[in-house]
Amino acid sequence: MQDFLLSNYEWLRALHIISVISWMAGMLYLPRLFVYHCDAEKGSIQSETFKIMERRLLKFIINPAMISSWLFGLSMIIANPGMLQGQGWLHAKLLLVLILSGVHGMFANMTKRFARDENTKPARYYRIMNEVPTILMIFIVILAVVQPF
Repeated sequence: MQDFLLSNYEWLRALHIISVISWMAGMLYLPRLFVYHCDAEKGSIQSETFKIMERRLLKFIINPAMISSWLFGLSMIIANPGMLQGQGWLHAKLLLVLILSGVHGMFANMTKRFARDENTKPARYYRIMNEVPTILMIFIVILAVVQPF
Protein backbone atom coordinates (compact mmCIF):
# COMPACT_ATOMS: atom_id res chain seq x y z
CA MET A 1 0.00 0.00 0.00
CA GLN A 2 2.78 2.42 0.94
CA ASP A 3 4.57 1.69 -2.35
CA PHE A 4 1.40 2.39 -4.32
CA LEU A 5 0.85 5.67 -2.47
CA LEU A 6 4.48 6.71 -2.90
CA SER A 7 4.46 5.94 -6.62
CA ASN A 8 1.33 8.11 -6.98
CA TYR A 9 2.49 10.83 -4.59
CA GLU A 10 2.16 13.70 -7.08
CA TRP A 11 -1.43 12.63 -7.84
CA LEU A 12 -2.18 12.57 -4.11
CA ARG A 13 -0.69 16.04 -3.75
CA ALA A 14 -2.69 17.40 -6.70
CA LEU A 15 -5.93 15.90 -5.38
CA HIS A 16 -5.13 17.24 -1.90
CA ILE A 17 -4.68 20.77 -3.28
CA ILE A 18 -7.92 20.54 -5.29
CA SER A 19 -9.77 19.33 -2.20
CA VAL A 20 -8.36 22.09 -0.03
CA ILE A 21 -9.31 24.75 -2.58
CA SER A 22 -12.88 23.39 -2.66
CA TRP A 23 -13.03 23.20 1.14
CA MET A 24 -11.81 26.76 1.53
CA ALA A 25 -14.21 28.09 -1.12
CA GLY A 26 -17.11 26.70 0.89
CA MET A 27 -15.67 27.79 4.24
CA LEU A 28 -15.34 31.35 2.96
CA TYR A 29 -18.82 31.43 1.39
CA LEU A 30 -20.95 29.80 4.11
CA PRO A 31 -20.50 32.49 6.79
CA ARG A 32 -21.20 35.13 4.13
CA LEU A 33 -24.54 33.40 3.54
CA PHE A 34 -25.14 33.58 7.30
CA VAL A 35 -24.56 37.36 7.19
CA TYR A 36 -27.26 37.76 4.55
CA HIS A 37 -29.53 35.20 6.23
CA CYS A 38 -29.55 37.31 9.42
CA ASP A 39 -31.30 40.09 7.50
CA ALA A 40 -34.00 37.80 6.09
CA GLU A 41 -37.30 37.61 7.94
CA LYS A 42 -37.90 34.18 9.49
CA GLY A 43 -40.27 32.12 7.37
CA SER A 44 -39.82 34.33 4.32
CA ILE A 45 -39.03 32.94 0.89
CA GLN A 46 -35.60 34.54 1.17
CA SER A 47 -34.91 32.84 4.52
CA GLU A 48 -36.04 29.47 3.19
CA THR A 49 -33.82 29.93 0.13
CA PHE A 50 -30.81 30.65 2.36
CA LYS A 51 -31.55 27.48 4.34
CA ILE A 52 -31.45 25.42 1.14
CA MET A 53 -28.26 27.12 -0.06
CA GLU A 54 -26.51 26.65 3.29
CA ARG A 55 -27.51 23.01 3.64
CA ARG A 56 -26.49 22.11 0.07
CA LEU A 57 -23.19 23.99 0.31
CA LEU A 58 -22.33 22.14 3.51
CA LYS A 59 -23.58 18.71 2.41
CA PHE A 60 -22.39 18.62 -1.19
CA ILE A 61 -19.25 20.77 -1.20
CA ILE A 62 -17.76 21.57 2.20
CA ASN A 63 -18.16 18.17 3.90
CA PRO A 64 -16.86 16.07 0.97
CA ALA A 65 -14.02 18.54 0.36
CA MET A 66 -12.91 18.40 4.01
CA ILE A 67 -13.03 14.60 4.03
CA SER A 68 -11.05 14.33 0.80
CA SER A 69 -8.54 16.94 2.04
CA TRP A 70 -7.88 14.84 5.11
CA LEU A 71 -7.79 11.55 3.16
CA PHE A 72 -5.33 12.78 0.53
CA GLY A 73 -3.22 14.63 3.11
CA LEU A 74 -2.98 11.62 5.40
CA SER A 75 -2.27 9.40 2.37
CA MET A 76 0.75 11.57 1.60
CA ILE A 77 1.98 11.09 5.18
CA ILE A 78 1.40 7.32 4.97
CA ALA A 79 3.33 7.29 1.68
CA ASN A 80 6.21 9.16 3.27
CA PRO A 81 6.06 8.78 7.08
CA GLY A 82 9.49 10.38 7.40
CA MET A 83 7.73 13.70 6.79
CA LEU A 84 6.66 13.70 10.44
CA GLN A 85 10.19 13.47 11.81
CA GLY A 86 11.85 16.78 12.52
CA GLN A 87 9.29 18.72 10.51
CA GLY A 88 7.92 21.23 13.00
CA TRP A 89 6.15 23.10 10.22
CA LEU A 90 4.09 19.99 9.41
CA HIS A 91 3.07 19.53 13.05
CA ALA A 92 2.03 23.19 13.23
CA LYS A 93 0.14 22.87 9.93
CA LEU A 94 -1.72 19.78 11.16
CA LEU A 95 -2.67 21.62 14.36
CA LEU A 96 -4.08 24.52 12.33
CA VAL A 97 -5.95 22.09 10.07
CA LEU A 98 -7.46 20.49 13.19
CA ILE A 99 -8.57 23.95 14.31
CA LEU A 100 -10.00 24.61 10.83
CA SER A 101 -11.90 21.32 11.09
CA GLY A 102 -13.31 22.53 14.41
CA VAL A 103 -14.44 25.77 12.75
CA HIS A 104 -16.04 23.59 10.07
CA GLY A 105 -17.96 21.81 12.84
CA MET A 106 -19.06 25.17 14.27
CA PHE A 107 -20.32 26.23 10.84
CA ALA A 108 -22.25 22.96 10.54
CA ASN A 109 -23.93 23.67 13.88
CA MET A 110 -24.71 27.22 12.78
CA THR A 111 -26.30 25.83 9.62
CA LYS A 112 -28.54 23.61 11.75
CA ARG A 113 -29.51 26.55 13.99
CA PHE A 114 -30.46 28.66 10.97
CA ALA A 115 -32.47 25.72 9.58
CA ARG A 116 -34.48 25.63 12.83
CA ASP A 117 -34.83 29.46 12.87
CA GLU A 118 -32.85 29.51 16.12
CA ASN A 119 -30.07 31.92 15.20
CA THR A 120 -29.35 34.41 17.98
CA LYS A 121 -26.18 36.00 16.62
CA PRO A 122 -26.07 39.30 14.72
CA ALA A 123 -24.71 39.66 11.19
CA ARG A 124 -21.56 41.30 12.63
CA TYR A 125 -20.67 38.06 14.41
CA TYR A 126 -20.76 36.17 11.11
CA ARG A 127 -18.71 38.88 9.39
CA ILE A 128 -16.00 38.28 12.00
CA MET A 129 -16.37 34.48 11.74
CA ASN A 130 -15.93 34.83 7.98
CA GLU A 131 -12.34 35.94 8.62
CA VAL A 132 -11.34 32.92 10.77
CA PRO A 133 -10.93 30.43 7.88
CA THR A 134 -9.02 33.08 5.91
CA ILE A 135 -6.53 33.66 8.72
CA LEU A 136 -6.07 29.92 9.26
CA MET A 137 -5.62 29.37 5.51
CA ILE A 138 -2.92 32.05 5.31
CA PHE A 139 -0.88 30.43 8.09
CA ILE A 140 -1.42 26.91 6.73
CA VAL A 141 -0.23 27.90 3.25
CA ILE A 142 2.80 29.75 4.63
CA LEU A 143 3.75 26.73 6.72
CA ALA A 144 3.32 24.33 3.77
CA VAL A 145 5.21 26.45 1.24
CA VAL A 146 7.90 28.21 3.29
CA GLN A 147 8.40 25.43 5.85
CA PRO A 148 9.95 27.93 8.31
CA PHE A 149 10.93 25.36 10.95
